[in-house]
Parts: sequence; C-alpha cells; structure tokens
Amino acid sequence: MKLRRETIVTALALLVILAAIPFAIVDTIETGRVYLFSRQFLEELPRWFTGPGRFRFILQPVFAILLGVRGGLADAKAGNPPYLLGLLLGAGRRRELLRSGLATVSTLLAMGIILDVVFQLVIYKAVHPGAALVVGPILICVPYALSRALTTRITPRLGGK
Repeated sequence: MKLRRETIVTALALLVILAAIPFAIVDTIETGRVYLFSRQFLEELPRWFTGPGRFRFILQPVFAILLGVRGGLADAKAGNPPYLLGLLLGAGRRRELLRSGLATVSTLLAMGIILDVVFQLVIYKAVHPGAALVVGPILICVPYALSRALTTRITPRLGGK
C-alpha cells in the first residue's frame, strides 16, 4: 500500500498537534488560562509578523490564492457558481464544494499547522496547539475561498469561459 504525500503530511500535522496537547493542558493548569483566548496571545501576535517565520504570512496566503485561482478557473469553465456563494446557498452541493476545497488545500493546511508549531517553539520556546489550529487555517482558507470565488465571478467577464 503506497501512502500519498498528502496523507503523510496530514498525519504528521496531526501527530504534532497531539504531541503538543499535554503541554498545553499543563500550561492551562499552571496559568489558569487558555492561551488562544488570553491577553498574552493578543500581546504576542504582533511578534509573529516581525520575528522568525514572518515570511510564511506572505507565502502561505500566496500559495492559497494561486490554488484558489486554479479552482475558480475550473469552476467558471464548468459553469459552477462562485465558490463562497455555492458554500453558503448551494445546499445540494455544499458537501461536494467543501470536499473539493479541502482536497485542494489539505497539504498546504497541514504544512501551515506544522510550520506554526515549529515557529512557536523557535519564538516562544512553547507550543500552543489551539493557536496553530486557528492561525494556519486562517492564513490559507480565507485567501483560498475568496480567490476561488472572485476568479469564478470575473472569469466570464474577461472572456475566459
């Protein structure tokens, strides 16, 4: 049985998060707060954009946008509605659209989570899995969904259908 690269990267991201959970639990017990919902998280967030690993705040969204444009062009060619509109209003196709989007960005999403954990270790000497599960996906899913929807919307107007 041959494992696909996507499966390996996703499994690695899951293992990294699972390995970090005990440390997060200890931190929550010792400090009496959940890092993701704390003042400390808000105070440290600007350091993410200026310290080691700041380039990923550009790189990950750029890759997500490129994948979104590719998906939007395919949607326009197939005559599908814009991605976000389909997710919100297309009850019959919502599951298919979610699956399609997740299949496209799953490796990028897993890499984002892994990178977030690595940079947390480098910057803070600690890992906060909740933050990794929120920040990485936001950097990827939001630009992907918006670019896919916008590409589908503007492609017919540019004569690309």
